Amino acid sequence: MPDLYRETECLIIGTGIAGATCAYIAAKSGLRVCLLTKRSDPSITNTNSAQGGIVYTGQNDSPELLRRDILAAGRHVNSVEAVEFLSQNGPRIVKEVLIDDLKVNFTHLKGAEDENYDLTREGAHSINRILYSADHTGQEIEKSLIEALRKMSNVEIVTHATVTDLITLHHHSTDIQARYLLEDRCAGAYVFMERSKEVVAILAQYTVLATGGLGDIFLHSTNQKGTVGDGIVMAMRAGANVINMEYMQFHPTTLYVPGTRRFLLSEALRGEGARLMNLRGEYFMDKYNPTLRDLAPRDEVAVAIWDEMIENSERHVLLDIANFVKEDIPTRFPSIYATCMQAGIDITKEPAPVVPGAHYFCGGVHVNSLGRTTLNGLYAVGEVSCTGLHGANRLASTSLLEGLVWGYYAARDIAVKVHTGETIGLSMLKSVRDWIPTGKVENEDPALIAQDWMSIKSTMWNYVGIVRTRQRLKIAIEDLRHMYLRIEEFYRETPVSKDIISLFHGTQAAILVADAAFRNRNSIGCHFLRDYKDAPQSYPAMRHNDIN
Repeated sequence: MPDLYRETECLIIGTGIAGATCAYIAAKSGLRVCLLTKRSDPSITNTNSAQGGIVYTGQNDSPELLRRDILAAGRHVNSVEAVEFLSQNGPRIVKEVLIDDLKVNFTHLKGAEDENYDLTREGAHSINRILYSADHTGQEIEKSLIEALRKMSNVEIVTHATVTDLITLHHHSTDIQARYLLEDRCAGAYVFMERSKEVVAILAQYTVLATGGLGDIFLHSTNQKGTVGDGIVMAMRAGANVINMEYMQFHPTTLYVPGTRRFLLSEALRGEGARLMNLRGEYFMDKYNPTLRDLAPRDEVAVAIWDEMIENSERHVLLDIANFVKEDIPTRFPSIYATCMQAGIDITKEPAPVVPGAHYFCGGVHVNSLGRTTLNGLYAVGEVSCTGLHGANRLASTSLLEGLVWGYYAARDIAVKVHTGETIGLSMLKSVRDWIPTGKVENEDPALIAQDWMSIKSTMWNYVGIVRTRQRLKIAIEDLRHMYLRIEEFYRETPVSKDIISLFHGTQAAILVADAAFRNRNSIGCHFLRDYKDAPQSYPAMRHNDIN
């Protein structure tokens, strides 16, 4: 048995809505659960930052109507099975878990109680069906889940824990019999404990990736710092399939304040009437989508903003909230109002400067409707996974719902397997070897790591961003592969650390996205290819204070 190890029935990596829901349902089923986060607090997640809401059921709504909206936004390259699965089961699980069980504080109609919720509408939805809590819906959900988990004696939450690699029996078992298994099997993960500076083998009957997407490999992103695709590249290295890696969705409206990280201005603002205009005062979405205008699908709106900035040589456009939102803005959007005021922008009187930002990854680890990957023993839920639900472009407010639904069903599936004895034998688990340390050359230089990240983020934004060309993608792949060779050598020579692990994984994730984008010649959804001739070729020149 390794000197540094832990053992559990269900290991879950990531504490957003998908991972936390999976942990909650698994623990309620009687399993021993170990829940990991690389951050100092399990509540620091992309879920916690989610503003808009979660899909529920509107007046005169139906699974068929929701299905049509998801498919239309996804450009009909969605998995029909996944779309039907969510449409049939999603609202029911919202009610069962979030409303009835956790009693999340969603916004009611004025003066109403019980389940008379106020429902809003967002881009590409045909009706009002979005359940929300002011403009901090994700925070309310995350708080409720983490509070519930902290009360469960069979759940261990481990912070400051960065996974370096998944454990598989073919690769990491010292038992000679493991090599004769017809199918490889995931048996846990190697985890760098930031406080002790040690790598621990956490052995598990079943392992669940809930690590989120990879938005932070782009220069402008709404994602939490460090959301760089760790789970995706680890799953790929372990032998699981990854798909749809070219589909990175850019949210059209993030607050543009040079020198700060991008802050999301929820699509619910446009759902309540806010409109986009260029710096010449023109409300421009009418010419890009005369029917849906500012509530067109996100891929269309992001490209429209990009084109307006390129055409007018401007670094941002404007979101006019004051002249169109009838609700009391500070009450309906308190977080957005406060953040804008801190930046010196009073959105009740003046428009907010906005630019698109990398927001949600529609590709990832290939899973079925129960969250199973193509590697036995490994599940993936939430943004790290690709259920096929989103196709080429995600419908607004389906991300929280997808995480909830797949986290729920993955936990139930794992519980059945454990309770029926479909597990790894103790002797085989004990055969997993210790982590083999990386080099001992103490040459981790923060300046070098920062410069590498700057190169990756700039390359991804300029060449693999909102508008792509074959030439840009070719250059990106060449540059990223060259950089990876140097970073891989650095990774093997230097003692492991959280920052080096993140850089190593982020570089691989960037290459996967660029490669997939280059291979897919079909311009569709958020994979937008353009054959430039006389048109402008690049984003307006970057300045140092644009770096978030």
